[in-house]
Amino acid sequence: MADANDPGLLTPAETSLLIDRYEITMAASYHRLARNDTAVFELFVRKLPPHRHWLLVCGLGPTLRLITEMRFGPAEVEYLGTLGFKPDFVDYLEGFRFSGEIDAMPEGSIAFPDEPLVRVTAPLIDAQLLETLLLNQINFQTMIATKAARVALAAGRPESVVDFSPRRDHGIDAAVKVARASAIAGLGGTSNMAAAMRYGLRPVGTMAHSYVLSFESEEAAFEAFMRDNPEDALLLVDTYDTLEGVRHAIEAASGTGIPLTGIRIDSGDLADLARESRRLLDEAGMTEAVIVASGDLEEHRIAELRRAGAPIDLWGVGTELGTSRDSPVVNGVYKLVAERSGETWRGVAKHSEGKATLPGAKQVFRRFEGETMAEDTVGTAEEELEGESLLVPAMRAGEIVHEETLDRMRERTRRSLDSLPVDLRSGGGKPPYPVRHSAALTEAARSVAAG
Repeated sequence: MADANDPGLLTPAETSLLIDRYEITMAASYHRLARNDTAVFELFVRKLPPHRHWLLVCGLGPTLRLITEMRFGPAEVEYLGTLGFKPDFVDYLEGFRFSGEIDAMPEGSIAFPDEPLVRVTAPLIDAQLLETLLLNQINFQTMIATKAARVALAAGRPESVVDFSPRRDHGIDAAVKVARASAIAGLGGTSNMAAAMRYGLRPVGTMAHSYVLSFESEEAAFEAFMRDNPEDALLLVDTYDTLEGVRHAIEAASGTGIPLTGIRIDSGDLADLARESRRLLDEAGMTEAVIVASGDLEEHRIAELRRAGAPIDLWGVGTELGTSRDSPVVNGVYKLVAERSGETWRGVAKHSEGKATLPGAKQVFRRFEGETMAEDTVGTAEEELEGESLLVPAMRAGEIVHEETLDRMRERTRRSLDSLPVDLRSGGGKPPYPVRHSAALTEAARSVAAG
């Protein structure tokens, strides 16, 4: 057993136990009853989170990798034995390798309520054991990608936004996933060096107030920093007085002969300070120096500053991005929708109030008018309806068949956001985007409800 100060990072084997107790209890019962025919589960969102009119799907790639690595190793097998699980079931888990199929919306796709984001077709036990892992990964990363996409839309140029969030993120794994999801949403870099190295992102950073405070004067700090960073001399100017800081930055550039890359403002009236800073920089002939803004920025504040004409070139977004503070939960669910007994398939559905589901494996078809999304239809997986089929093969026989580069996912995001109706792109969205059910799906639901 790890001590209380263990950092909590899971090995691939330990990830096999990233399951809720009830899942493995049900799996043990299925095993005892010899019920392990093929089943279909779907991950979807019943309703959009507050302040959201769409979701940007994210997290599939890392999740598929985790699924391929799922193993119940010796420690996990021994632990399950101490909980009273029968030896034959534990032996089954020791040989576990996911062998099923997964279809999913690719990362960077736009999704709406009641549309399956992920569909799992696998032996019942295999599919059940994926529940928590899928929800843990897809819910969080979709939440962050959606927030990042909203910020990118507000900024106008996604590449002008940088992820400054790791110090506020909820853990090490979250910080890395935030950087990845932000990159898929189109953001231009991250302050997170671990994520930058892992995913090939642009590492971005300036300096902290502590650096300035460690010197006798702001002028001395700026000159030292510029000499040590001549290729990226971007100075934080609001440690004492922001506009005096800009003047000191200009003087440091003149004194060292090193071009001033730019300045960062982290507090105060960003619009007024940016305008006056721009004037000072331009008068000094430093028209190429950029202005970076940070400090509790999010999409509404960025849009407000842009409307005010603030001459800000880059936006560092931290807490609001990494925690999606205004809407911190995507409440995706994972439900059984069909099971096979022998050669016979049976669609299943919940009827409980407020939590009803639709039976059978499903596909989402998106119709466009020109380049703009017009309507989605959720139909049965066997149908071929008008529009683009959104769920694509991701795994077959337990092997990944859909892998993409970050550039490909970023490009899909760009196309997805460009295709949003104008009111949805600008943060409106009333009435909501139309999502209907096909006649075949409606009839299947009626038939299951009738018993």
